[in-house]
Amino acid sequence: MSSPREESEPPSEPPSEPPSQPPSEGPGEPGPDRPPLSDRDLAVLALERRSWPGPGAKEREIRERLGITPTRYYQLLNALLDDERALAHDPVTVNRLRRVRAARRE
Repeated sequence: MSSPREESEPPSEPPSEPPSQPPSEGPGEPGPDRPPLSDRDLAVLALERRSWPGPGAKEREIRERLGITPTRYYQLLNALLDDERALAHDPVTVNRLRRVRAARRE
């Protein structure tokens, strides 16, 4: 049987070093110091997930829901397509839009 002193002492282990994290590689790369997507970014992705009945409906919704111009909306959307956090949040929508963008650039 072991003495009470041996039971109360934890086994000695070498101190462990904190895990090292790789530095962020670019503006779209997630990292420990990168905040999550903003509410506006999430709203942009949500609008892109929907289908629209006709011309003008999407632009009207952009102005009413987000309070920005369609031009500014598409600038934000284009930046989101390069953001890995957006890809992690909604990979189906982001990948679809990346394919559309690549096809238009060709």
